[in-house]
Amino acid sequence: MKILANDGIDQAAKIALEAKGFSIETTNVPQAELATRISEYDVLLVRSATKVTKDIIDAGSNLKLVGRAGVGLDNIDTAYANEKNIAVVNTPAASSTSVAELVFAHLFSICRMLQYSNRQMPENGVSQFNQLKKQTSAGVELKGKTLGLIGFGRIGREAARMAFGLGMNVIAFDPMISEADVEISFHPDSDLPTIKKSIKTISKEEVLKRADFVSLHIPGGQGYVIAEAELNLMKKGAGLINCARGGVVNEHDLVNALNNKTIAYAGLDVFEKEPPVYEDILKLDNVSLTPHIGASTLEAQKRIGDEMADQIINFFNK
Repeated sequence: MKILANDGIDQAAKIALEAKGFSIETTNVPQAELATRISEYDVLLVRSATKVTKDIIDAGSNLKLVGRAGVGLDNIDTAYANEKNIAVVNTPAASSTSVAELVFAHLFSICRMLQYSNRQMPENGVSQFNQLKKQTSAGVELKGKTLGLIGFGRIGREAARMAFGLGMNVIAFDPMISEADVEISFHPDSDLPTIKKSIKTISKEEVLKRADFVSLHIPGGQGYVIAEAELNLMKKGAGLINCARGGVVNEHDLVNALNNKTIAYAGLDVFEKEPPVYEDILKLDNVSLTPHIGASTLEAQKRIGDEMADQIINFFNK
């Protein structure tokens, strides 16, 4: 069985699959060429970069399984794959901690103006040190603030768990979930017991109005979830974090809201187009930026690889 890991695969997972007799190709095939090559493979593994469209599925005459090393499946035409009797699997739990931690990296960055300091200090840190100190001395604490979650699945609940550990209040909206438990656990060597907190979801409008910071944890492919109307509902000093999917936030409306001080900050890991084409979003001092690295930790990639390898092996052992 031949596997094309077009967006890469963890080395340990590659070794595990090869030990079971799979042949794995990790050289990336450009999107424009993929349809002409895919018939060579039984399995296609992707992350977020490769799009598994109808033409690729049609060309995959030997394709039996498509695997998404990550949470969302919006870059795979799953309905059409199912019509063609091609199985689609993903790894929904493996990257929850990594993405949730990145949310808080952005929250700490915007609250303490780290993104501005890190831009200014290399160039002006000596000549304008005292001025920069004054400019960045009006930070705010997360403790006592309200984190609003749009989407309350695995990653949303992991973000809630971390927020409770910081002394934050948490409110959430999810059209599919009315109530969910969040487990607050401690270090494995600790004698402290796990605590469960139950959260009842509320409307999206209420979350936007009440939250000091709003974090998105939703799939893509549904159009703008946050645009001018939603931004106008948020508090004047609020912040918006998107480590979920590009295309769910209208970037032009967000830039206008930040420039007009409708909201105070944003933290972005994903963009409408990647690489970003609307460069204004990259130039604001009150925006914290990362280049789509939510699941890109060593630990998450190992968990993703292990889980994907197990699913592939089990699929062909049936």
